[in-house]
Amino acid sequence: MNKFGNLSNSVRQDIFRGVRCDVPLAMYTRLQLGGLADFFAEPESETDLVTLLKQGQINKRPIRILGAGSNLLVTESGVTGLVIRFSNPAFCGITIEGQHVIAGAGAKLGQVITQSVSQGLGGIEDLIGIPGTVGGALLGNAGTNSGDLGQWVESVRVADIDGEISVLSKNEISFGYRSSSLDDVIILAATLRLEKEDLVELAKRMQKLWIVRKTQQPGGELASVHVFKNPSTGTPAGDLIEQSGLKGTRIGGAVVSERNANFIMVEPEGTADDVLRLIRFVQEQVEIVAEIRLELSLEVW
Repeated sequence: MNKFGNLSNSVRQDIFRGVRCDVPLAMYTRLQLGGLADFFAEPESETDLVTLLKQGQINKRPIRILGAGSNLLVTESGVTGLVIRFSNPAFCGITIEGQHVIAGAGAKLGQVITQSVSQGLGGIEDLIGIPGTVGGALLGNAGTNSGDLGQWVESVRVADIDGEISVLSKNEISFGYRSSSLDDVIILAATLRLEKEDLVELAKRMQKLWIVRKTQQPGGELASVHVFKNPSTGTPAGDLIEQSGLKGTRIGGAVVSERNANFIMVEPEGTADDVLRLIRFVQEQVEIVAEIRLELSLEVW
């Protein structure tokens, strides 16, 4: 018996086409940590994706979508079920038509921003330097103090868990602080409507924002990740962590960044368990000192 259970030969052959077993997920995440995915697939088209989704439903397997892995911690125990990664060109395209930018879920957010700016389209340049894909940025409504991605969305192409594809208009989607109502669907692509602006001024502004953001993030060769949402009290999470005396705090190979306390850096010997333990410790100490329970912006599988 294989991991999919007692299935007919025809169904079993369809499932294994393009699906790999016991794939290490660390290589697909920024932190380079974590265990194996039971099953892993990188569909080449929407048709392939629909087939995978329907097969997952047949076999009652949990399905997760992996973006750039820039905001993800995979535990040492790995992931049960099927992990789907949108790495093929069918899901990574960027097309600009007038003031509209159509971007696949797997397209890198930074590339969408730079290509938009190169065409004199402004609005999302403030997001430059935020890592990840368009799909992940939409799901978590990536943003800064100046605004977020959701405000520029005109529509989003999605699939449900049964493989049915539809297009959601902006008024069918709710965007909040680092959140959206897209949790229950699989994002395939988005259409943004941006504003025509002076190309030279846009490029200068984007360059300045990029420099500022890089100075606010940990440097060096160690892997690092942004960990907590800013609470509604108005004080940034990094400031609360610093005020709690936690800069430089270490558990195993995981360390709170000295430059920005809302980042955790991982040394070569660090593990996902080290990161989780450090996260819990920071939450506990900030709650004691500031009486605020920090919420994760980092996704944990």
